[in-house]
Amino acid sequence: MMSKTVLFFIFLTTLSVQAKFKNILLIVSDDLKADALACYENKVAVTPYVDQLAKEGTLFQNAYCQGTACYPSRASFMRGRYHGGQEITWGEHFQKNGYSSTRVGKIFHMRVPGDIIAGTDGADIPACWSAKYNMQGKEAHTPGNYACLNLNKFTTESEGRQSTKMPFRMFVTVDYKGDGSDQPDWKAATKSIELLQSFREDEKPFFLAVGLVRPHYPNVAPEQYFATYPYKQIKLPFVPKNDWNDIPKMGISNSNSQHFGIDKFPDNQRRMWSGYLATVTFMDQQVGRILGALKALGLDDDTAIFFTSDHGYLLGEHHFWQKGNLREEVTRVPLIIKAPGQKPGKSSSIVELVDLFPTACDLAGLSIPRSNQGESLLPILKNPQAQIKRTALSFVPKGTSLRTSDWSYMKYRDGTEELYNMKADPQQFTNQAKDPKHRKQLLKQRKLFSERMETIR
Repeated sequence: MMSKTVLFFIFLTTLSVQAKFKNILLIVSDDLKADALACYENKVAVTPYVDQLAKEGTLFQNAYCQGTACYPSRASFMRGRYHGGQEITWGEHFQKNGYSSTRVGKIFHMRVPGDIIAGTDGADIPACWSAKYNMQGKEAHTPGNYACLNLNKFTTESEGRQSTKMPFRMFVTVDYKGDGSDQPDWKAATKSIELLQSFREDEKPFFLAVGLVRPHYPNVAPEQYFATYPYKQIKLPFVPKNDWNDIPKMGISNSNSQHFGIDKFPDNQRRMWSGYLATVTFMDQQVGRILGALKALGLDDDTAIFFTSDHGYLLGEHHFWQKGNLREEVTRVPLIIKAPGQKPGKSSSIVELVDLFPTACDLAGLSIPRSNQGESLLPILKNPQAQIKRTALSFVPKGTSLRTSDWSYMKYRDGTEELYNMKADPQQFTNQAKDPKHRKQLLKQRKLFSERMETIR
């Protein structure tokens, strides 16, 4: 039997370890594809602050979302469920364990631009938060150089702009003269800094969730951010001739170049990239302001930081645009976790956004709710070579994808399939599902898929 002295020492040691992870800061960028960041090997992107976080924390090279659009993804990772429903949320659980839980900006789904213009809550879950703050902005109505690129329309007039619920709002950019302080993400960073200052005076641990809406359309930012990416210098993604020939009908996105007419304007496709990257850099600057304040206030030593996005994005790859499909550009997301006491590193292990909630619990020394379907990533934070799962699942209404380290398998409602060798064909140009040479691999992926689907029912 252990002596009381030994037990007391263990108790104090446990408190000391937990104290390192007293606070949790979650930063979610909206519609951010992993390969739009320099730390994910984009050679054009200017993202110094996220890159610095990646150097200081663990960068996950193979992180995958479960929902491939804003609403299902956020409902999923905020509950640690593959399909979020009414289960306990991240914020509710932390509040029950003595934390404040504060939302700044978009965490659960908000319509962008609709709820941003109106300053409304969207599909927020009030019980998740002890305090919440919405960030308003004019979005496409920001005075400046407006473009609707699939219509080849350019104007400075305020009338006739594509906005909330309008069919071509996804192709809008606005650049203007200013410092960005009128933008929702700037306001979110400013409010976050104010909150961090107040948290420093409070002994209560905090969970602060900051939702930045860029680079979600409309791509609005001061002109200097657009100037960083001259559209004429943008190299468009390569798309082979007849790329769709081996893609099942259910795998072909309705959001494609031909459908929207932007196929007629290659320069405007480049302008789409310029606007997207401009708002990525603007978002990065706001991350830098938040992390700079965290450090200046002396809170970084006992705060675990999570940076991610709800899903990736397509900007003309396969002639597809936006999200809501099973292509790698959509399912793969950036994920960086910096936890005090853990060494920096890079991990190629397969992980999922459902893993974030249980990881936060593990870092904070809290129990993991029974409803959680994810796995704690703490073993990988301790050892980037560690693996906690072999596969990742992503969902669209028409089907589901299974990602392993080497293969991407997709199965649709009508039984059609896609199979890609991600080592030899990372851009997913050659569907091998019907190739007799890969029959054995197809059967293996089908088996893995069936087994994995059974585990989440």
